[in-house]
This record gives sequence, C-alpha cells and structure tokens, in this order.
Amino acid sequence: MMNNFRFMRLLIFFDLPVKTKPQIKQYREFIKYLKNDGFIRVQYSVYAKLCINKDCAQTISKRIRLNAPAEGDIRYMIISELQYQHITNINNTHNLDENITTADRTLIIGGLNNEDS
Repeated sequence: MMNNFRFMRLLIFFDLPVKTKPQIKQYREFIKYLKNDGFIRVQYSVYAKLCINKDCAQTISKRIRLNAPAEGDIRYMIISELQYQHITNINNTHNLDENITTADRTLIIGGLNNEDS
C-alpha cells in the first residue's frame, strides 16, 4: 500500500576547497558521485534527492559519508516531501533538473519547458 510510504528529500549542502589540482579532482569526483546517485542540483553546492521513506534517506546519507572528500564543509538534512514543496522561490527561477513533483501514486520527473514563449 502506497500510504505506508512517506516521500522524503535529502538535501546536501557543501563548500569544498578547489585551490589545488587534487582538491579540484576531489570536488569533481564528489559532484559526479552525487549525480550518478540520482541527486539533482538545486543551486550551486546544494543538491537534493527524492527518497521513498526516511530509512532510504538514512541509507543514502551513510553512502554520502563514505564518498565525501576529507576536506571541506559538507552537511545534509532530511525533510519530508511536503516540507520541500513549501520552499519559497523569491525570484521564481528554477534549475531545469528541479521540476520534480509527486502526486498520490505518481512520480513525475521532467524539466521546465518554455514552449509557450
């Protein structure tokens, strides 16, 4: 039954050093890991992933710890999908990857189109 699931979002925020070539390489590898694991970029250094429930989000957070670079500031937060949907976007701009919405039993993933323009 779908009612047993509560969609969650795992938000990750990070500032990584990029002064040396090894640091730049670690930064790129971390970004690549996040994208390969299904995260979408919300803003620079802010990524989000939709999770089917809190247990799933906690499992993903453990994987982040294993793949995180040793240097830098990396934080994450787990919130409900309802809380995520209540984010206010002041300038009404969105990253193309960000237009992800959920409905009762349907997950719709897609980018924003400017076909009406």
